[in-house]
Amino acid sequence: MTSIHDFQAEALDGTPIDLAQYQGKVLLVVNTASACGFTPQYQGLEALYREFRGQGLVVLGFPCNQFRQQEPGSNAEIGAFCEKNFGVTFPLFARIDVNGAHTHPLFAQLKQAAPGIFGTQSIKWNFTKFLVRKDGSVFRRYATASKPASLAADIRQLLQE
Repeated sequence: MTSIHDFQAEALDGTPIDLAQYQGKVLLVVNTASACGFTPQYQGLEALYREFRGQGLVVLGFPCNQFRQQEPGSNAEIGAFCEKNFGVTFPLFARIDVNGAHTHPLFAQLKQAAPGIFGTQSIKWNFTKFLVRKDGSVFRRYATASKPASLAADIRQLLQE
């Protein structure tokens, strides 16, 4: 079985990051965008991170420009926007594709492990969320409209496992 820890992604500054460094942590992986109606979810994601990071939660944000070009800025602009407007301190990565021919391998694995409604693997919109167990296996996929606070009970459960 492939684990999320088997993948690598680029930080906003282009530095390669081995996701193996998150072994033993509960991960909330989210495809994000700065010019979306759901962009205020950054605030809720940051609140979850601040509440649970001491217990082992890490939120990982992956900007994506595939949905109506709602993430058009450079990686530096994305980071500055998130910090200035939402006080984001959780790790953000370089912009990626979550669907199509250039889908990042991490998201290919996430979608395969936790398909959406009716078994579809495609991500429908920004702020789709994947909750990952400490061992790197995918626990659940959450729709865009799922408010970050609504994931708190599931996060607590996984932190106690």
